[in-house]
Amino acid sequence: MRVFIIAGEPSGDRLGGALMAGLKALHPDITFEGIGGTEMQAQGLTSLFPMDELSVMGIAEILPKYRALKARIRQTAQTVINTAPDVMITIDSPDFSLRVAKLVKAASRIRTVHYVAPTVWVWRPGRARKMAKVIDHVLALFPFEPPLMTVDGMVCDFVGHPVVAEQQATDAQAAAFRAQHEIGDAPVLLVLPGSRRGEVARLGEIFGQAIAPVLAQHPDLRVVVPAAGPVADLVIEAVASWPVAPVVLDPRTTTLEDAGQIKRAAFRAADVALAASGTVSLELAAAQTPMVIAYKMNWMSFHLIKAMALVDTVTLVNLVSDTRVVPDYLGPECLPDDIGAGLLRVMADPGAQRAAMDVTMERLGAGDDAPGLRAALAVLARLPPKGQADA
Repeated sequence: MRVFIIAGEPSGDRLGGALMAGLKALHPDITFEGIGGTEMQAQGLTSLFPMDELSVMGIAEILPKYRALKARIRQTAQTVINTAPDVMITIDSPDFSLRVAKLVKAASRIRTVHYVAPTVWVWRPGRARKMAKVIDHVLALFPFEPPLMTVDGMVCDFVGHPVVAEQQATDAQAAAFRAQHEIGDAPVLLVLPGSRRGEVARLGEIFGQAIAPVLAQHPDLRVVVPAAGPVADLVIEAVASWPVAPVVLDPRTTTLEDAGQIKRAAFRAADVALAASGTVSLELAAAQTPMVIAYKMNWMSFHLIKAMALVDTVTLVNLVSDTRVVPDYLGPECLPDDIGAGLLRVMADPGAQRAAMDVTMERLGAGDDAPGLRAALAVLARLPPKGQADA
């Protein structure tokens, strides 16, 4: 069996590596071609070109590379057509992936699978119908996505979210983290201002000010900030003006493996977290850390998105658990005093959030087969019989 598999960024590479491992376990004679990073290469992939050529975000970053990206799209599609694999699997990165799929479908009957459904449940539900023109099968991370994606002959399987397979720190490791930083029994506030420079720039001051009312009621409060490597310098600069000196976890000062262990221990040791909106809410839920979510964006962008939004919250724990127990402060509501008050309420009564976190992890596949294996089973189960091409 031959598989052409494409990922365009590190998160997709991790999904791809786990999927490839699952496919190899189920089909030992499988061979892979495609584009991927270190995780996929560790499973035997020789990347057609470096994956980081595709890891660009935003109009300002994409425009200078537009012609080069178009050339890579054509090159990738033609390689798929020429090699005629049993299936092509694209992982997230829809701007690249779906353009490749369009060219492949126009010239062949190769089966196409896309891993990570677009967020049609947030806005632009018409994307599913448009996607169905070039994709045969979708692998979804969230249990509520399949009914939204099953249009025009496209099928969709929920395969579990990768967060349920991630290693978690033990209570002993959390205690060791507290001891190392001389925290003792003091309450710990974890602050996560984002992994992009723009996020840290917009949220750093606001998050610092939001700490003040919490500190007023909990003068022994300790603050821990796990910084993402690319923005660590900016985080260190931002926290210099905060009302309490935080412990900044800088991943550049240690190995990748050790940095991950330290971060997991910090998550487990924290009493509450303040985080930028994103998938970090699921990481916190997996660690059983109660949270408040906040995000600041351009005024016009916020109101355009709000006008098109199909949901009343962007926090994944709220959506998956079908609750609204995690406070989120977005756009013009991202105000320090309100965020601080929200943190105090969560600290006083975290029980409802912890119950919602349990529901979230269960619904995302905790206790079931690993998502990579479930994704592999879904791909193989949906393949047409050998020699029978897709219609």
